[in-house]
Amino acid sequence: MQVLVLNSGSSSLKFQLFSMPQETILCSGLIERIGLDDAKFTYNTSQDSIEVVTAIPNHKIGLELLTQQLLNNDTGVIKSPDDINIVGHRVVHGGKHFSNTTEINKTVKDKIRSLTTLAPLHNPANLEGIEVAEAIFTKAKQVAVFDTAFHQSVPEHAYKYAIPNEFSEQHNIRLYGFHGTSHKYVSEKAVSLLKKKDSKIITIHLGNGCSISAIKDGKSIDHSLGFSPVSGLIMGTRSGDIDPSVIFYLAEKLNYSLEEVNTLLQKKSGMLGLTGYSDLRDIESEAEKGNKICRLALLMNAYRIKKYIGSYAAILNGLDAIVFTAGIGENSSLMRELICKDLDFLGIQLDLEKNKERLKTLRAINTNTSKVNILVIPTNEELEIAKQSLELFKD
Repeated sequence: MQVLVLNSGSSSLKFQLFSMPQETILCSGLIERIGLDDAKFTYNTSQDSIEVVTAIPNHKIGLELLTQQLLNNDTGVIKSPDDINIVGHRVVHGGKHFSNTTEINKTVKDKIRSLTTLAPLHNPANLEGIEVAEAIFTKAKQVAVFDTAFHQSVPEHAYKYAIPNEFSEQHNIRLYGFHGTSHKYVSEKAVSLLKKKDSKIITIHLGNGCSISAIKDGKSIDHSLGFSPVSGLIMGTRSGDIDPSVIFYLAEKLNYSLEEVNTLLQKKSGMLGLTGYSDLRDIESEAEKGNKICRLALLMNAYRIKKYIGSYAAILNGLDAIVFTAGIGENSSLMRELICKDLDFLGIQLDLEKNKERLKTLRAINTNTSKVNILVIPTNEELEIAKQSLELFKD
């Protein structure tokens, strides 16, 4: 059974083709910086590695480029689109409609489309990936795995907002949580490593989008992203937590329309708004050159994460491990160092030399005397999606 997994982010597209249930990777890769002239397409098999820098204006063009490569006579891994049995799609927001992996049909697509206002950077890209895949892989079953599903275990006192009850009861306004596939995958790896039946873990997913989860005994009990994926941590282009009064000030005093406010907070804020760069690699490079604005932005980013670590350690009533994952979490030793600095009171002590090692494997980067395990666990949302997609069609 061949399962193609498409993970469309706000500015990226990860993909992996698996032979299941063996979990053999036939090919994998990444399209990053979508929307820019220097977008990069990376494609890897056991025999070939290809990297192309080119303009990729949108996700549709990216998916078409990927399909051409899959079918390439020399380096491709399929002979026909019909070789693909299942296409598993990451979908960010499932709202109240979806708490489980779901086979895609018109009704499902309509509901995903209706949730665009709650995830404007993601659901449209997810839906575009679905529709392009339907047109290309016409015989494959299309499956949606929702980011929000893992956080259905968050208790009512944590997911409910302090607004009149009618808004939660009639309009389903509440915390949903996101990046659930990633948090689920790495937290399970952490639990397995710790070998503890009762575990208290904080997972920190840092990429262009960022989130942090408190996970007790394998269940999500709180999460930084709420009704939509804009709250919480400072992200590539999203503001994260902000005083709601700022929105009224922008509208009433500066004459911003609601659409302009939404665009500002979703697409023009975060690290981009602070520095002019949305890619952390550019920001770190500029900071190293002495750019004070970029240095401040890095400190702000780390400070926000530290605040969440403290609050989540409190609600967990202890802490066994913190887990760094995703593009920034796995690769930025500087961000990990800034985040872990001065957290000795919580028993978090980073080994600076271990932290600097550039490895692609699960590893501990804490000192031998640290009371809390500090883990770097490469996320594999694609494998998790493939497993859930295959499970859906088991007899």
